[in-house]
Amino acid sequence: MFRNMQPIYAHRDVRLTEQVAGHFDIPGAPVGMFPVGSGNINDTFLSIYRTSFSETRCIIQHVNKRVFHKPEALMKNLRLVTEHVHHRLEKERSTADRIWQLPRLIPAKTGDDFYLDEAGEYWRAITLIDSAVAYDQAQGLDHACEAGTVLGQFHRLVMDLAPESLEVTIPGFHHTLGYMAAYDRTLSLAAAQERVRGDRMAADLCRFVEGRRALCGVLDAAQARGELRVQIMHGDPKISNILMDNITGRGTSIIDLDTVGSGLIQWDYGDAVRSICNPAGEDAADLGAVDLSLDLCQAFTAGYIGQAADFITKNDRAYLYDSIRLITFELGLRFLQDHLAGNVYFKTRHPRHNLDRAAVQFRLCERVEIHEKALRDLIASCN
Repeated sequence: MFRNMQPIYAHRDVRLTEQVAGHFDIPGAPVGMFPVGSGNINDTFLSIYRTSFSETRCIIQHVNKRVFHKPEALMKNLRLVTEHVHHRLEKERSTADRIWQLPRLIPAKTGDDFYLDEAGEYWRAITLIDSAVAYDQAQGLDHACEAGTVLGQFHRLVMDLAPESLEVTIPGFHHTLGYMAAYDRTLSLAAAQERVRGDRMAADLCRFVEGRRALCGVLDAAQARGELRVQIMHGDPKISNILMDNITGRGTSIIDLDTVGSGLIQWDYGDAVRSICNPAGEDAADLGAVDLSLDLCQAFTAGYIGQAADFITKNDRAYLYDSIRLITFELGLRFLQDHLAGNVYFKTRHPRHNLDRAAVQFRLCERVEIHEKALRDLIASCN
């Protein structure tokens, strides 16, 4: 499921193995928890359990309460979505073109969907999709097409699940106008102003924001006019959350369902393109290498539309370009706001990490704008 797990085995967390892993209903004794993944929010561990004749591996995660203020609601959503999707997959298995997968929750020994430790921290366990790998960057056109197929399949499977059945776990998620308001509040603070003064990059990125304020409400306005409808979205369909089957080479699953909720499918499409079609990656050291690959976008869109043809509307297509541009701008805005606030939301590796991330996203936003006609044409032509 994850790359680079073998070398990480040297970094077993004995304390967590003893205090956390043993509280889940998994056969055998826990022998180790090893940090894996590259997520910006939760802490993720591969956990290994052994009996005298078998070994079980699963994923254990520490839920970040600074981001997810209602962990129990989050777990309720995960249970509802995974059970719904598994029911659909079993029903369609005989006609499916492959074995589609989705992780399921593993209950704690108390029967709850989570383990609450003595410090009041929430932990959860989910099954490991074995013989599958996730990549941080697109490995080629076939990979991009399969990623689109996986996202389209997920949207199709949850299309008949009522959006209002899911609880809101991150208020204001993908509400760009709200992120802009938060940015403005942060920028008004003396500490943020000090971070901008004397920092040319920060000042340049703030000017970039000022030049694109009008972008913020484009999808909200379309929804208000009735052109777009609220459905269920994944919320974080970046390339590293899409698993490829090691045996068949085809897409098999989408993971990291924390952000699943009601919203617009345009957010998912745009975020996936943003992630998959920038070969330089989110942490590109050279801004000159940041670009949007039209070939990767064509491949991803073809895969996505191939699964989404039954539910995507003319209006849905009409706003797919806008979603690429807006989500790229939005993420850059969030990185910049977090830098100005003192790096309180996203995990960072150094003090300017969020500033560098914002610069990459804004550069990509510029490239999306340059490719507007080509992007609109390829979206319209995919069947």
